[in-house]
Amino acid sequence: MKITFATSAAPLTTTSFAAHIDAPMPRGLRQEADAMSFEAFHDEYASSSGPLRLGNWQCTDAERPSTRLGPQARNYQATLAVGDRISTSAAAASGPVAALTAMLYDRGIAVEMTAFHQVPAGEHTATFVRGSDGAQAQWAMGWSDDPTQSALRAVIACANRLLTEA
Repeated sequence: MKITFATSAAPLTTTSFAAHIDAPMPRGLRQEADAMSFEAFHDEYASSSGPLRLGNWQCTDAERPSTRLGPQARNYQATLAVGDRISTSAAAASGPVAALTAMLYDRGIAVEMTAFHQVPAGEHTATFVRGSDGAQAQWAMGWSDDPTQSALRAVIACANRLLTEA
């Protein structure tokens, strides 16, 4: 069984990272975004290296009709790799980020989102998250042409930064 894990496609340029974003950067990242090239910022905050990787992601009941009861939890499924161990996880949650953080928690990886910013970046979406494991906090970024994938990549990048900076 071969599993391909998603990576972020980033444009190659030497201009500052902030020049690629169509909205203000989160306060905690403005100085770095103005001073770093796109590649350097991407490599620092959105790196796909680390022990945690996200493979297949899906909402398993996306076709379910809505009801008059209001927002209901959806069921999500993902292929997660932690080191050399690859397995499938499932969670019911109000959205993809909540589902992914629940899946990570079930694997013993604590990531509490303390800030979430999602902004347009040309044809892409940049998602900035600040997450904490209770002992430290880290900023991370996800970059994708799909807003959901951008958010999921940001959470994975944040978890990896928390795991490797401990």
